[in-house]
This record gives sequence, C-alpha cells and structure tokens, in this order.
Amino acid sequence: MLHIKSIPAFNDNYIWLIQNSDRRCAVVDPGDAAPVLAYLSQHDLTLEAILITHHHHDHIGGVPELVRQYPNVDVVGPSQEPIPTLTHPVDAGDQIELFDERFMVLGLPGHTLGHIGYVGDGKLFCGDVLFSAGCGRVFEGTMEQMFTSLSKLVALPEETEVYCAHEYTASNVAFAMAVEPDNEQLQIYRDEVIRLRGQGYATLPSTVRREKWINPFLRTQEPSVMKSVANRTPQTDALSIFTALREWKNEF
Repeated sequence: MLHIKSIPAFNDNYIWLIQNSDRRCAVVDPGDAAPVLAYLSQHDLTLEAILITHHHHDHIGGVPELVRQYPNVDVVGPSQEPIPTLTHPVDAGDQIELFDERFMVLGLPGHTLGHIGYVGDGKLFCGDVLFSAGCGRVFEGTMEQMFTSLSKLVALPEETEVYCAHEYTASNVAFAMAVEPDNEQLQIYRDEVIRLRGQGYATLPSTVRREKWINPFLRTQEPSVMKSVANRTPQTDALSIFTALREWKNEF
C-alpha cells in the first residue's frame, strides 16, 4: 500500500509524493526542486523515481536539480516529448514497477501531444488532463484527442483516486455550476470545496465516481449539459458538446 502526500508548489501546483513503507519514495511532476528537497530532508526519505506526465515547465522545472542531488534516480516520462532528463522513456501501454506495485502508462494526448498518465494501486496520476470538476486546456492536441483521453479515464474503476497536478477545483466548480445549476451532487460538492479551501486544505484527490457526478466534461450526454450549450452548437454528439464546453470554459 502506497502513501501519497501533496507538496504544494508555485501558486496552485501539487507535486505528488508516493511513499512506500521503508522510507523510499517517488515524486510526480516536480516543477520545483526546493519544496521536494525540503520535504525529503524533513522526513528522512530517499528519492528513487520521478514520474513525469508532460513537458510543461511547471511539471519538469525541478528535475535537473533533483537529479543532481540523487544521481541514481529513475526519471520516467513520455518518450514523445522533449524532456532532456529522462532515463526511462515510456509509451502508452507500457508498465512500470514502483515499490512492488505495477502502474500502467496511459496515453492521454490533448493538453500536450505526448501527455501520459499513470494508473496503479487504485490511484491515477493524470497531470493536466482531468481536474476535479474540469479538464486541461487543449494546447497542442485536438479537441477529439482530449475527449478520447477523458473517455479513457472515465472508464477506470469508480473508486480510483484522481491525483491531478493543480488546485483548480474552486474555479472549475464555479464553471460547472454555470453549466448545471440544478445538479444536487455538484451543489453539495461546491459547499465542501468552499469549506476545504477556507480551512486551507486540498480538495484532492477526487475519485472517478465523484467526477462522473459533478464534472461537466465527463457528462456530455446528460440532458442538462446538452441544454446549457444548445446556444453554442447545433450538434448533439458528445464530441461537439465537449468542444462547446471547453471553448466556453476558455472564456469563462
């Protein structure tokens, strides 16, 4: 059983730290080395692996310094993206072993072309693809790629814990409420998010089950979601609804 801790970085990034029982650990998407090094030193942990989901600087900026301090660290990341520090390039369908747990590499293009996620031990590390109540912007890929990537994630077991890389939940919930003001599950979640953030707590991890109930980007065939974008697209297929939602969110 792996234990997950969040290390806050920048304004709203989370660097996820995966720890096993004998003080070895891995980190996911370390955009900044300083908070990671401070945490490792404070808790007397040894860094064995770095998992990277995509090449954006706020996800890889800390890697060179971590490699300098831990020269034997295994740097796992997408083979299709320009990340100079990789020691262990992976592709969709590959598996990696992490502290006796097996993680599958998922291809999740859309936000970036080579974006990947890692799923294992009932946990999903999905970078900037799925957020709680939202999804990532489509920077390099197509709307269709992003929609397909999200479809892969919504097909995971419902109890899967979702560890995304940003604390965007409050603003995502505000948008979701604009899309589905009458969604009771969403209203309950909004109140919980306001309480958690007010007390300085993270809203993550979420779960696949929760996201199915409250995330408009995963609810493209719900009548309430389709109705809310009817003035933005004449089409009713899931991809068109998703595209209309994402474009609306871009300007929200």
